[in-house]
Amino acid sequence: MDELLVAQINDELKTLKTEGRYRLANELQSPQGPEVRMDGGGRIMLSSNNYLGLADDPRVIDGAKKALDEFGNGTASVRFICGTMSLHQKLEKKIAEFLNVEAAVTFISCWDANVGLIPTLAGQDDAVFSDALNHASIIDAIRLTKAKRCVYPHRDTVKLEQLLKENNGARRKLIITDGVFSMEGDLAPLPELARLADKYQAVLAVDESHATGVLGEHGRGTTEHFGLQGQVDIQTSTLGKALGGSCGGYVAAKKTIVDYLIQYSRPHLFSNALPPAVCGGAIAAIEILQTEPQRLKRLHENVSYFREQLSKLGLKVLPGETPIVPVMIGETATAITFQKGLLNKGVFVCGFGYPVVPKGEARLRCQICATHTKEHLDRAGAAFKEVKKDLGL
Repeated sequence: MDELLVAQINDELKTLKTEGRYRLANELQSPQGPEVRMDGGGRIMLSSNNYLGLADDPRVIDGAKKALDEFGNGTASVRFICGTMSLHQKLEKKIAEFLNVEAAVTFISCWDANVGLIPTLAGQDDAVFSDALNHASIIDAIRLTKAKRCVYPHRDTVKLEQLLKENNGARRKLIITDGVFSMEGDLAPLPELARLADKYQAVLAVDESHATGVLGEHGRGTTEHFGLQGQVDIQTSTLGKALGGSCGGYVAAKKTIVDYLIQYSRPHLFSNALPPAVCGGAIAAIEILQTEPQRLKRLHENVSYFREQLSKLGLKVLPGETPIVPVMIGETATAITFQKGLLNKGVFVCGFGYPVVPKGEARLRCQICATHTKEHLDRAGAAFKEVKKDLGL
């Protein structure tokens, strides 16, 4: 059976290579930053989630080192046995205070946070309502439930309301959405989702992974951006993007909901707790965000400047206000060729094609950080111009 399995998998891998869909990891030879070392040379990084530039900030690194010295390498246990350290409680309190919510609980990743949240809250007599372009972690989490699954077209609140009416008899109704959609860079229609949640007595949960440290006056995400604090029931997010770039995720909500997850959420119950270094680095990152609002300002200035640069080149850029700037190319092969051309000119941007995105909607997903300088963005813009010309686009 083992030989048969290997043969079957080899056939699938060959197909991926033949169709140009085989993924190779891009090796970095330096810390994450606005400019990195790849293939032995410097590259402007335009594909990182390091939105605030904190992944290599000395204070974040120092916070991680101090936690490592004080608490060791890891917990060697799940939380409820002997894996809860004072550092975990400090981080969770810091997250709750930052978001102005009652409580928070951490997970080893935001993927685990979503998988720990949705199946725990939604059972056989319940219904879950999900945007069609939600992150894979949300999709997989919903698949683990016995609840009725109701998927509405992207940002289509008219269809969502229809589904809510049809399933109004469900014991619990959970609306789950990304705050910022990772491939489009657009925002969930959160005010209308909050209105519908209130009207149909549904629970509203928002994954703020690409919005935390990015949107809102204080970087609290789409919830703050739309002035809906207190109207969004549950927030999930990551510590692996703007908040230090390491790993880890969390659920933030009323204390009752957090307590319930601590008692019943399987990823929380059966996974090791966050390593101390991750906690220490994340605490430092949140404190920097709270005391240096200029990082947010600089991030948004960079986003506006780069969008303008690309628009002047005649490239089709999806509209938006987030650091995710999708440049629509069309065909997957062209997007891959464009990506390679940029890399040869010292700029790393990741191209996405089918099946990650629909056929004919291949794109280059640029991601801007607060630590990019105008020189970085100008050099990147010049590279786009040259490759566009080389390809005759």
